[in-house]
Amino acid sequence: MVTEDRLSATFAALADPTRRAILARLSEGEATVKELSAPFAMSGPAISKHLRVLEQAGLISRGRDAQWRPCRLEAAPLREVAAFAEHYRQFWDSSYARLDAYLQFVQDGIGESEDER
Repeated sequence: MVTEDRLSATFAALADPTRRAILARLSEGEATVKELSAPFAMSGPAISKHLRVLEQAGLISRGRDAQWRPCRLEAAPLREVAAFAEHYRQFWDSSYARLDAYLQFVQDGIGESEDER
């Protein structure tokens, strides 16, 4: 999958709160489909669809150990999201720095008396 497409698939998978909750649970360690579905009031097939979306986005993988099919979190796509967002964090930081400087300028001007200006 091309990086752009993978990033789009990751964002699409993360757009759903149920899938984000599943990822949060998997951040604590492997879990079975039954364990992952426990907190949700939805059918097994609905949970399976969510897991399929997460798996296609590369956010989870499923193993096989006899009858136990553990799901585990895969962090690589999340690192790509973090790298994508980092560029914008730097933009926000510089924007906030300019705003801080402007506010300090305004505050310094307000503290002066009419004679000092």
